Amino acid sequence: MNPEHLQQLVIRTMPYGKYKDRIIADLPGHYLGWFAREGFPKGELGALIALMYELDHNNLRMLLDPLRKR
Repeated sequence: MNPEHLQQLVIRTMPYGKYKDRIIADLPGHYLGWFAREGFPKGELGALIALMYELDHNNLRMLLDPLRKR
């Protein structure tokens, strides 16, 4: 796991869709699960969503709390 990717989860926003402009770390679990079932986007965005899915699925969202306070 790359620490820079964790930081990006609390900075980058969704560029499209129902949750456009929402920070990736704030995407709801059911939406992340939908991506896991249907396929993650290509590139860095897909990698970040996949990472957020893993954090959410394993109940590790709290790992991002210290990064939000920066």
